[in-house]
This record gives sequence, structure tokens and C-alpha cells, in this order.
Amino acid sequence: MAETLISPGVLARENDQSQITSQPVQAGAAIIGPTVKGQVEIPRLVTSYSEYAAYFGDKFASGSDEYSFLTSISAQNYFANGGTSLLVTRVASGSFTAATSSTIANNETVTGGVQASGSATLAAAFGDGTEARITYGSTVYRFIASGDPIPQDDVDGNLYFFSTGSTAAATATNLAAEINAALSGSQASASVDLLIANASTADVELTASAVGTAYNGITLATGSASSFATIITLANGENGVGNSNTFTLETLGQGTIMNSTSTENSKGALASGSADNLRWEITNSNTSSGVFSLIIRQGNDTTKAKSVVETWTNLSLDPKASNYIERVIGNQTQTLQGSGTTDVYLQTSGSFPNASRYVRVKSVDAKTPNYFDNSGIAKAQYTASIPTAQSGTFGDGAGSILTGTGKYYQDITDGDTQGLKAGNYTDAINLMANQDDFQYNVISVPGLIYANGTHATELNTLIENTEGRGDAIIPLDLQNYASTVTGVVTQAGNLDTSYAAAYWPWVQVTDNATGQLVWVPASTMMPGVYANNDRSAEAWFAPAGINRGGMGRVNQAERKLTQANRDALYVGKVNPIATFPGRGVVVFGQKTLQTQASALDRVNVRRLLIELKSYISQVSDNLVFEQNTAATRNLFLSQVNPYLESVQQRQGLYAFKVVMDESNNGPDVIDRNEMKGAIYIQPTKTAEFIYLDFNILPTGAEFPA
Repeated sequence: MAETLISPGVLARENDQSQITSQPVQAGAAIIGPTVKGQVEIPRLVTSYSEYAAYFGDKFASGSDEYSFLTSISAQNYFANGGTSLLVTRVASGSFTAATSSTIANNETVTGGVQASGSATLAAAFGDGTEARITYGSTVYRFIASGDPIPQDDVDGNLYFFSTGSTAAATATNLAAEINAALSGSQASASVDLLIANASTADVELTASAVGTAYNGITLATGSASSFATIITLANGENGVGNSNTFTLETLGQGTIMNSTSTENSKGALASGSADNLRWEITNSNTSSGVFSLIIRQGNDTTKAKSVVETWTNLSLDPKASNYIERVIGNQTQTLQGSGTTDVYLQTSGSFPNASRYVRVKSVDAKTPNYFDNSGIAKAQYTASIPTAQSGTFGDGAGSILTGTGKYYQDITDGDTQGLKAGNYTDAINLMANQDDFQYNVISVPGLIYANGTHATELNTLIENTEGRGDAIIPLDLQNYASTVTGVVTQAGNLDTSYAAAYWPWVQVTDNATGQLVWVPASTMMPGVYANNDRSAEAWFAPAGINRGGMGRVNQAERKLTQANRDALYVGKVNPIATFPGRGVVVFGQKTLQTQASALDRVNVRRLLIELKSYISQVSDNLVFEQNTAATRNLFLSQVNPYLESVQQRQGLYAFKVVMDESNNGPDVIDRNEMKGAIYIQPTKTAEFIYLDFNILPTGAEFPA
């Protein structure tokens, strides 16, 4: 139809402005805390609790009891309340490493082997009466630094002495010489006389003089009387002839919990196999086509009842092939750099992204480049490299989660929170400050309590980082279990930020993993309350009250608050967790920890700003380095205005106005390579205080108009 008028008349034109405005990239919650397994200080996004449990685990044994970390309980609740994505960062104490696969053998043979060895630095020279013991199997060889032999004390095996006089001082060097001399003598057993000892004045090194596994396990201990400490254990000896290792796998999870190394019993079960670790299996090996299949199994399965978690078929050792094992499974690993500083980041190594959820390829020892000749026939020099049908385990993972005394629930103290200290969270907190790499709108650290001395340092860092990001809110715990209203309000008075909100008291929940009733701090449950609010309404609605603040998975609050309690808490910037007959446990407040009275002293307004800033920032990112013209500014307005209109229609705003034109982008602004926008909003307010006046009138009185 015509789009212009040539002669007088009326032209009806259509301008379709109903197109759906693109929505912002949705960010979920983030949580920092200890887990049963998984990579340490490497954030991972999970989208369901089953995925969380598969990667991070859920329960663990400590003594005769089972426990779950607060991290797991929080994840349970978050997904049960409609949460869709959770960014989890595991923290731990000490060094954690991944477990590696046992030998994945092929038909190539190797010669050589490795000698067993071990070394240690002695804390002090040997003095009179100090004894060294070398134990091999059931035989014990004793070396006593004494000038007064006691033959009748020879109850453990062969007894040797070396002098402590001026010609043979009691040093590690002389100890080594005496050991060598003794083990080379006629009284030494044939197995042990292959042991060689070398030492300086401070270090002792023991090395088997022959290769092989037979010398693994020989120990050197020092001490006196009945108190001995092992300082060296010979290990890593390998036999001189055997099958070549084809490739090595490494678990993504870290810690001793990933080790399944043990011998299969008659039913094909591993003594060290568990639901938390893995085993591997090679099947369908075909030397003609040069391919094989790899199965990753759960560690506690059996040969006849396999529990397969991943299957990778038609894998190749040819680095030029599309089905090359590293290319298919992945070989990347991330390491934390800058630990102990504020400039913490992740460094990625490896050429292929990890497609497996459980393992990566650490190395390929038997590559077969150009496996086929020009006739399409497998080259003879490569066919023996294909792994044979077999199964194996993972081992050598280091790091134990039980590093503290085990204060997992209401026993949290300054020096022990779930086996950790507050300082163990520092690197993870600083890592999560990176807004470009990690997106989230709620972040919690259940287990850190502001009143607990050093915890305040870490929580202040988290608050500072979150304020710097400007796109998240922190549900915060202020006091330990069994605290008082006065104590909680006092702690709240020490804080002034709109990016954190405090909730109290603690609550009792059922830990689904263990079936136990446990007391947890409120921040454990609050990400779930926010998720439920967002599922049933919008982020700018108050996550509080009967409709959206109900805590359905909570059995009871630590104490039932009176109206006076709730008044004192709310005046003190603490959101009460109330208990109402027939209604259950309910979050009954939505104040932030901001001291000054303004719109931002409410959680719903802070979360509204987080949503608006997130979307508008994403729109603006696409305009950086574009021409600073009216067309670019209009492009911005064409995306932002419809979005704010939709927020207004969904009860987030009373009114708004966006200005980005010549009025705030004059020549001086443009010459500075700047583009300015002004966004004015009137956030909707919540009805927190409802007054109902009941007016009693005499009979016959008229009702007011």
C-alpha cells in the first residue's frame, strides 16, 4: 500500500512497537563454603541439586556420625524453592590435589623401571640413646646412638651401634654410614642389603639400589624408648618390565575422597570404592580402526552391576583425528593465581575444553599420529598402542575435609567453622569479586558469623567487594546460635550498607542427605527465600511476609519472637524470622543494613536496582566503541525504554524517565569520548505497616461518605 499522500486524504499506517524486548542475562545465586568433594576455589555453575550432589557431594562421615556442610543444605533449599542456577565455590584448608588413573596398559612393553626412594630433613642431630629403626616387612633393624650396648634389649631383630665419640659424631652422615655398613654385612637380609643410604649433616635419603616395587614400604623411624615417628617411607618403585601406559586420566574433583585404589574382591567391588569416587574401564578396543571406548563408573559399583556415569565411544590416540581423546573429553585445568592477595584470578592451561563432568585427560603417552597408511590400513608401529580391555582405579589424590574439630552446625566458633577458619574463605571471596567472569545477584557464605572475630574481617571484605560490583545482595548472619535480641542488634549497628541484609534467629531444618534435624544460621535458607520470591513474583517484590516469605522447609525457629522482639529487631536493621500459628515460620522483614533512611534501606528496592543496572549495563556494553551519534543514543533508548515500561507494568516502578540526547551529550562530552545517560526512577514501595481503624457508631448514625 502507499506510504505517502500525494492528494488530500487520510493514510493509516502501522508502527509495530509490540516486539518483545530482549531480557537480561539472568544471574542466579552464588555460595561460598566447604563441600565434600569437587575442585577447590574453582567456581562451578550447577542447575539442579542432583548435579550439585554429583559434583560436590552431599554427606560425609565423621566419627560414627554423618554430617552435611551448610553449603549442601543451602543448595538443597535453594533448588527446592525454584532456584535455577547456583554458582558454587568450594573452600578448604590445606593442599588438595586430584586423583590420577592407574596404569591404562596396552601391548607395548617397557624396560627400565624406577627405584623406590624417600628423603627427610632431620630436626636435630642424634644424641645419646636416640634410636633409628628400619622396618622391612616383619624385620626391624635398629641403630642406637650409644656407647653402652645393651644386647639383652635386642627384641626386635638385628641390633647395631655407632659411637658418639669424637671420631664418630652422632650426625645424620654417620647414621647413613652405619646403616650402609650394617645392611651390607652378613647379618643383613638379602632383601634389605640392596638399600643404600646417603646423607649430609641435615638430610637423610634412602634409595633402593634395584628397581621394582619390592622395596616400596621400607620405613625409617627415629625416636627412643617406645616413642617412634616415621620420617621416611620408600615409595614409587616400579617394576622393570611391563606394559606401557597409554594415557592418564585425572579427576576433576580433589582430595583423598577421590581415591579408589584397592583390589577387587570376588564380586568385582573395590574396598576403597565409594559413591564419591570413580573407576575407569576400557572396552571395544579395535586395533584395525584404532578406536576404543572409555567408561567412567561410580567407585562403589561391582563388575556385574556397573554404575556408569559417563561413556565415551570411538576414541582415538591420533592427535590429528577429530575423535582424539583429548579433543573429545578435554584436558583443561584451572589453577588459582595470586593467592593471599586481592588480585586473585584463575589461569587455564590445556588446549581442549572439558566435556566430561568428572575427569580430564592429563596426558597421552602413546600417541598415534596418522594411524593409517595411504591404503587405509593401520600402521604396524601403532597397533600395539591401543589400550586393551581392562578396568582400573584412581589414586594419589591429597587433601582431607576433616581438618578441624568438626563444628558443623550450631557449634561454630571463631577458630572453627565446619572444620575451617575464616581465612580459608579469603581467596574465594576475592575471586568472586570479578564481575566479568562471575554473574550472580545473591551471594552467601553460611558458616561465617559477623560476631566471631576474624569472621568479621572476611565478611567486611565480601561487603566491600559486593558494593564494588553493585549487582548482588548478601544475606548476612550476625550472631551464633543461642544469642540475644540485644546482641544481634548491637552487631547490626556496626554495619552500614544497602548491599547486605541480616536475618535472625537461627532455624531448624531436616537435612535430606542425613535425615537429621539440624540448626542452621538464617543465611543458609535465605537464597531459597529469594528464589521463591522471584519464581512467584519479581525481584522487586519484598521477599518477606506470608505470601513470599514463608520458609516451608523450616521446622521451627530457634525462638518464637514476640511483637516486642520483632519491633526491637526491625528498628535495629535486623529482619525477624517470625513464627505464626497456622502459618509456620516466616521472614517478616525486608530491611537492608543501610543506616540512613531512604528507598535503598529496603531489600526489594536494592534488588530492583540490581535488576535494572544489570540489564542496562548489558545494553551499554554493546555500545562501547560505537560512534557517538544520535543514532547510537537512540538505539540505547529504543532498548531501555521498553524494558523499563515492562518493569513498570510488573509493578516495579511508579514512573521513570531516560535522558540520553544533546542535553547531556554536548560537544565537550563528546570530545572527551564519553556518552552520558540519565535514568530517573520512582521505585514502588511496599505496604509494611497497615493500620485498620474500626469505628463504632451509634444506631442511626450516618456512615461517612
